[in-house]
Amino acid sequence: MYVGRFVVVGPGLGAYRVSSRSFPNRQVTAREDALTVGPTPDAPETDNPYIAYNCVREAGDGLAVVGNGSHVDPIAEKLDLGYPPRDALATALFALDYEKDDYDTPRIAGVVGAEEAYVGTVRADALKVERVEEATLVATYEKDDPEAYALAATTAEAAAREVYDADFEHAVCAAAAEVAADGVETALYNGE
Repeated sequence: MYVGRFVVVGPGLGAYRVSSRSFPNRQVTAREDALTVGPTPDAPETDNPYIAYNCVREAGDGLAVVGNGSHVDPIAEKLDLGYPPRDALATALFALDYEKDDYDTPRIAGVVGAEEAYVGTVRADALKVERVEEATLVATYEKDDPEAYALAATTAEAAAREVYDADFEHAVCAAAAEVAADGVETALYNGE
């Protein structure tokens, strides 16, 4: 099944996977304050505004944001200003709306804390933000309503690899964040 990009978010752990039929030449790279999806050096040139973005970013006081686009940054900025996670997700997703591409691609995101997590999506027909008590998946296609997901990983490194290896088509790269009382650890996996 092809579900497109997806996040898996639960208390203490969040992960994101790029799955793509149209733009498979992408990778995750680590920057000072974020993990960023972007084209590989051999990728064909494109003017598509939706293929490069921060997908994992530390924010607020011991939180991490995961998501499939440019909305990750404003969610993190709202958290840095002291917004509660639910409000940061709802405000940024509402403001940016779904992607105006040929597929009306939903924006998906999660906010992960050590003890709590929230997942959100904005589609052409809905804006949903909810607190989750267990690992929860939401994807851009087919599974665009949050649903429970059996994530075995307990670390960022294991989560990035596990979502990359998940049984959905066209895996490209993955990233994850582990949030504990002593800070945020991130990891990436580019299918090497």
